[in-house]
Formats: sequence, structure tokens, C-alpha cells
Amino acid sequence: MFRSLRAPGVLLTTLLAAGILAITMGTRQSLGLFVSPLNSATGLGIATISFAMAIGQLSWGAVQPLAGAVADRYGARPVLFAAVLLLALGCAVTPFMASGFGLVVAIGLMTQLGAGAASFSVLIGAAARRLPAEARGSASGVINAGGSFGQFVFAPLVQKLIHTAGWAGAMGALAAMALAALPLVGRLTRQPAAAPAHHPEADLGLMRAIRNAMADRSYLLLHLGFFTCGFHIAFLVTHLPGEVNLCGLPPEVASGSLAIIGLANILGSLYAGACVSRYRSKHVLAAMYASRVALIGAYLLMPSSALGFYVFAAGLGFTWLATVPPTASLVGKLFGLRYLGTLFGLTLLSHQVGGFLGAWLGGLALVEFGNYSWMWYADMALAAMAALVNLPIREARVAPAPAAA
Repeated sequence: MFRSLRAPGVLLTTLLAAGILAITMGTRQSLGLFVSPLNSATGLGIATISFAMAIGQLSWGAVQPLAGAVADRYGARPVLFAAVLLLALGCAVTPFMASGFGLVVAIGLMTQLGAGAASFSVLIGAAARRLPAEARGSASGVINAGGSFGQFVFAPLVQKLIHTAGWAGAMGALAAMALAALPLVGRLTRQPAAAPAHHPEADLGLMRAIRNAMADRSYLLLHLGFFTCGFHIAFLVTHLPGEVNLCGLPPEVASGSLAIIGLANILGSLYAGACVSRYRSKHVLAAMYASRVALIGAYLLMPSSALGFYVFAAGLGFTWLATVPPTASLVGKLFGLRYLGTLFGLTLLSHQVGGFLGAWLGGLALVEFGNYSWMWYADMALAAMAALVNLPIREARVAPAPAAA
């Protein structure tokens, strides 16, 4: 299944990118665990803290095309170094912020701009330029699994740190852990990039490439489906601890569920990377979004229990961010690799516009109705829509692999 990754240098490049993503995604996906401690310590209110988290979702997406464009022009090395340092600094200054505006600056901007610039668009683009074409699908699955592994490791670790060192101490520890990505960045960007394959789009220039993409119906449909993915993920990663609390369960159930989601998504991401080489990516995406409708419906019918949350997390985690490999694959198929960082970054921006609404509206729903019921119903409706809009996307059939001699 991953035979294409065995070539010299291919596995190393893939694992380095996966390791960086594990740290940046593990950090940002653990921030929802700080909502309740922040509220207790500052008294700012759930709605204010949710708004700061929502701004973070938006800024994480907004920086993706910008970071991708800079990396496309000047290389990934300066972008990744600056991003990791900004992420660590944002975590370090958060305990000193005692106002809603301060939280927006620290959590909503600094940490998320840093995490976003050292995330999918730059890392997948950097890896793709260092890998042969036959390895890119499987590599994107492994890189994506790295982000899920980070969530699996970071969520229970951060919850333990909050209990033992307090939320401020835990945030300081996150800053220190983020710096561990720096040597990985140095090693990844020392790997030589392959000579770019010729694409007609490569000579058009960045702005022309963006205009062509934004006029493409398939690209816009891809954005619409990815918007739903962002809404879904941001709502859960921000408000799952609140949902657990409403059910009268201990906070360890929330961190355990987030860890299970990350663990399950490791398997889902690897499987998605393999599927990209065998099936049309649009069909893989449609199946993933449709499965979420069924999973949320089943969750709403289940009695509230720790086991129920863990089962839901395992099912949901299989497709959590496994949407990234087929989405990146579609962007590459439609427009080539020359501006993959920028164009996939724009797709991630639409993902995070959905993320902004998922995080913010979740907080408003809790304040207004005292629960998240309407958010779950909206989530199901959007997932069904996402499954349908992926089907008309323009994509050639996958050519069968040649039979072995």
C-alpha cells in the first residue's frame, strides 16, 4: 500500500513533514481544553473566549494561502521557521492576557497564524516538490496522519498538565513543545527539491493561476465541501469539553475523546492516502461527508456516557482530517504543483471560514439555548450538502496500476 515511500529519501521527507505537523496541529487542537479553565480564571465568559477561538480558526485558514504563496516564491524554510517561533510566542504570552482583546491577539492571532503557516499548505507543498509523483498520494496520507498523531499525544498530555501545573503552566509547556519543531524544519528544508515537471499553468504567474482557479466550477465546489469540514471540526474541537460537561461527565472524557479522534484519524488518513491512488478523490470525499451524517445521528440517539463518547470519537476520527489528502490531490490534479501551496491554501481558507462559524456559533448556541442541539442538526445538514456537492467535481478516472511482470 505504501511501497512508493520506500525509495531513498522519500520516507525521511515524509516523516519530517509529518513530525512538524504533529507538533503544530497537536498544539492548536488542544486549545479547546483551555476554554473552561480560562473562563474560571478570567471571568471573561464562554462567548468571549469562544469568539477568540473562532478568530483563531479564521486566522489559521487566512494565513494558509499567504504562507503558501511566500513558500512558492521563496521556499518553505523561512516560512516554517518564522511560523514555529510565532506559535511558541503566542502560547507563551497567553497567560498574561486578561481581556477579550488580549485573548484574540494571543490565541486568535499569534498561535493560530503560527500554526497555520506551518501546516498543510506549506508542508504538503514542500514535500510534494521533494517526492516523485507516484509517492505523493501515500505521502499526503502519512503527513496528515502526523497531525492526528499530534492530537492523540497532546490532548491527554495537556489535560494532565492543566491539572498538575495549572492552565498557565500548561500553556507555557505548549510553547516549549512547539520549539521542538525547529530542528525538524531545518532537516526537511535541507532535502533537495526535485526538478518541477512542466505544466502549462507554471508560466502564467500567481495571480493568473488564482483567477483561473476561482473561475473553475470544480474548484468552487471543492471549497464548499471543505467549508463544511471546517465547521464540523472547529465546533467539536472547541466545544466537545462543554458537551461532556453538559452530560455530567468528568473533563477526562473530553481529552480522552480528542485523543481517540486523533488515533482513529491516523488510520483514516493512511487509508485516505491509499484511496487517493485507487479511487477518484471526489468519491472518497463524498463517502466521508455522508458517513458524518450517520455518525452524528447515531450519537444523538445514544445515551450519554463515557463509552458513548469514545465510540462516537472513534467513528468520527476516522474521517476527521482524512479529507485533506483527497482535497489536496484534487487541487493538484486540477492545476498542477507550481502553485499548489497557494491554491490549496485558499481551499483551507474556506475550511476555516466554516471553522470560524463552528467555533463562534457553538458558543452562542450554548448561551442562548443552554445546549448544542441546534448545532448538531446544522452539522448534519451541512455534511449531507458536502457529500452531494463533491459528486459533480471534474476528475478523470484513476488509471489502474500496471500488472506486475
